[in-house]
Order: sequence, then structure tokens, then C-alpha cells
Amino acid sequence: MSDSPWLYPVLFVSGLVAGWVDSIAGGGGLLTIPVLLGIGLPPQVALGTNKFQASFGSFTAAAHYVRKGVVSLSDARNGIIWTLMGSAAGTWSVQQVHPEFLTLLIPLLLIAIALYMLLVQTPGDQDGAARMRPSFFYFCAGLALGFYDGFFGPGVGSFWAFALIAGLGFNLTRATGYTKVMNFTSNIVSFLLFFAGGFVLLLPGLAMAAGQIIGARVGSGMVVKRGAKFIRPIFIVVVILTTLKLLSSRLS
Repeated sequence: MSDSPWLYPVLFVSGLVAGWVDSIAGGGGLLTIPVLLGIGLPPQVALGTNKFQASFGSFTAAAHYVRKGVVSLSDARNGIIWTLMGSAAGTWSVQQVHPEFLTLLIPLLLIAIALYMLLVQTPGDQDGAARMRPSFFYFCAGLALGFYDGFFGPGVGSFWAFALIAGLGFNLTRATGYTKVMNFTSNIVSFLLFFAGGFVLLLPGLAMAAGQIIGARVGSGMVVKRGAKFIRPIFIVVVILTTLKLLSSRLS
């Protein structure tokens, strides 16, 4: 790992920006994982440390959305339970195999989401009609997206928001709030399992976490105040950048 005197200030700023982006549209890992790899951490240690620092940001954002009434924890209970199980399975799996087979499929799914958000009228600040029963939705989405976040991760915030809008008819602000609750669930489970496996460095993670807390608080506050018109362009940009990053990694 690098011993530069700029190491911890860089990690703090990276966490700050990532926390802001993550609390609004997801995708903070696009910044933090390359930074952690860039300071010389092995891939699994970078993933574990990233889950550690991301837990602080996702908790801060989720707590703010709950306090402001955007999220009801009782309504999210089934999602939390199934996401916890899926994330545990995914985190265990990624420590056994390399997630190479996902690097082509996921960009295609993200492109489809970006096109949908650009071309189809998307929800504003009003809920729509639910297409699935919440219990069945959370069983399917919690297991699948929890597993994906534990196993691979990029774009999971976009997938959660899209799923909540399409499956339960949530407006974009509400979907963003519930997404952060599910993100925190999968982050904390993944962190604990990576930590148990010896794949977490605490000091770099804490430097990023300090930035995450500030960035997530500012970003979630902006979402609550400004609503869907503020989220939508950032969401689309993050989805496109995630897609380009994954495609470039595939081609390199």
C-alpha cells in the first residue's frame, strides 16, 4: 500500500464525493474501488475495505431518509431480511470465484435502464400503481440484488431504484430512500464477512468513511428538498458512467 503523505486526504475526499453521489443515485464504488486498487490493495481487500467505508455512507443516507419520512422501516422489513440473506450468499461466493461472467451482462442491463429513463416518462414525486405484492417483490429483489451486491456490486443502486419503481410503483424520491436502506443492509453484511475473511483494512476504510458520512448527509438532504427533478439527471449520468466503466474494463 502507498505510504504517501497525501494518502489519507485523498481517501477522505474520495469518500466525500462517493458518499454524495451514492446517496443520490448510487455508483460511488466507481470512484472508491479504483482509488483503493490504486493505492496497492489486492482486489479482494479493496472490495472488503470498500464495503466497510460504504457502510457509513449508506447508513447516514438511509437514516436521514427514515427521519424525514421517506422510508418506513416496517414496510421495508421483508426487503431487509431477504437482502441480508442474498448479500451473505453473494459475499461468500465472490471469495470463492471471480465474477468475470458478470462483466458483459451487467453493462447491457444498465444500458437498458438508461434508455428507459431517457425515453420513457419516468415517475416524478407521485407514486404509481404497484405491479407486485410487496412480500413477493422483496423476496425476489432482495435475494437477487442482495446476492449481486455481495458478489459484484456496480450498478446495484440503479437496479434497486428501477425495481422499486417498476415493481412497487414508487416515485423516484421514495425509491432512492428505500434503495439506501437495502444498500446499507448488503454493505454491512458484506463487510462483516470480508472482515471475518481478513480482507478489510480499517485505517484506509475509516479515512474514506469520514468523507462518506459528510457526503451522504449533504446528498440525502438535497434529495429530500429537491425531489425527482434533481435525482433524474444525476441518476442517468451515473448509470451511463457505470456502463462505460464496466465496458472499458471488459475491453482492456
